[in-house]
Amino acid sequence: MFTGIVQGVAPLHSLEKKPQLHTLGLAIPAAQRDQLTQGASIALNGVCLTVTHWDEDAVYFDVMIASLQLTNLGQLAVGDLVNFERAARFGDEIGGHAMSGHVMGCVTLCQRHELDADNLRLDFSLPPQWKKYIFNKGYIGLNGCSLTIAEVHEERFSVYLIPETRRATTFGLLPEGSQVNLEVDPHTQVIVDSVERVLAQRQLEGV
Repeated sequence: MFTGIVQGVAPLHSLEKKPQLHTLGLAIPAAQRDQLTQGASIALNGVCLTVTHWDEDAVYFDVMIASLQLTNLGQLAVGDLVNFERAARFGDEIGGHAMSGHVMGCVTLCQRHELDADNLRLDFSLPPQWKKYIFNKGYIGLNGCSLTIAEVHEERFSVYLIPETRRATTFGLLPEGSQVNLEVDPHTQVIVDSVERVLAQRQLEGV
């Protein structure tokens, strides 16, 4: 499980491409490797990945073809910055919202609005298949960052970023047109899907 509180931004140190697999080497700072073990889970741009090994330069992860096709990890090049968060431990403070690291797909950063020195609004595309889970003041995971949805329109939704979020994540400089990993709030998804199933069953039964 992850909290959606990004612990840092690190550059992609190396990239090995195979036909059905990419091996990513992320230059995670030494201070963030405390008690790191082989097989540990770390979210990269919100995607839960398994540590295969590490050396002085980087921590390494294998990414399967399904994840490469579904997320923005398949678009990464050496030098690109990536949000990372290590898996939560028992007793950790949940500062954002519970996230699984199972990304549903990508949305497009449509527009950046620099409202003033301290406020930035980001507008994202709203895929029809996820619209029922996205609503005003609900939670959403974008590139592994837990954010509150500010506005929802027919084809877009918006979030606002405080200066600390801009500093601590890749969103501060992310250009328009970028593909961003999306994870809807899993609790919202369970509730919406459960209500839909109950209503569908009642309709079949003529209740």
